[in-house]
Amino acid sequence: MSDDLTSGENLQGNAAYGALLMEIREGRLSPGDRLRETDLATRFGVSRTPVREAIRQLEADGLVTHLPRVGATVRKLDYSEVMELYEMRSVLECTAARMAARMASDVEITELAAICEEIAKAGKGTEASRLNRQFHRALLEAAKNRFLIKSMLALQKAMLILGRTTLADEERFESAIAEHAAILDALSARDGDAAENAMRAHISAGQRARIRALRAELNDSAVL
Repeated sequence: MSDDLTSGENLQGNAAYGALLMEIREGRLSPGDRLRETDLATRFGVSRTPVREAIRQLEADGLVTHLPRVGATVRKLDYSEVMELYEMRSVLECTAARMAARMASDVEITELAAICEEIAKAGKGTEASRLNRQFHRALLEAAKNRFLIKSMLALQKAMLILGRTTLADEERFESAIAEHAAILDALSARDGDAAENAMRAHISAGQRARIRALRAELNDSAVL
């Protein structure tokens, strides 16, 4: 009986962890938001125990921190951490793009093209952000290097706490579409140098947009 109970709690804990990740990813939980066990348990329809375990796992992932007199909150990255995150992203994804130019099958490149079309149709916002993650994951898979994939997935988890997607901005959304097209052209041509350079330009543009967003947030805070 106790083994069945433990198994059930583990399943609930996994479900609560997945639900919390989804809320952070989609912006329903933002950096700095407090995680109240009772509220979350009610929202997810589980007891406080699996929620508590999920929060502990998120803390181990580096996505949650405990603040004095506040409790568990979604971690907020400072400027230097954001810069370091994008530097590592550039290293890993530029390598993935170069490798994908050589290793991707024609079917995989066709699928990447289809995702690009879906992003353009989706328009700026959450759906475009979801499809953008799908594009980058598909490209990573096309590189066919399990160690690179493992490293990038760990980094992508940290990127969940960057905050609101930059693809919510019309100008950034339009630029990202053109940048994806350049990456796709390089992959189709099997040009590793061009694929790496196009990915670097894409990530650098995203980094600049993120810095602008951080600056605007700081200015708003100063006004308040």
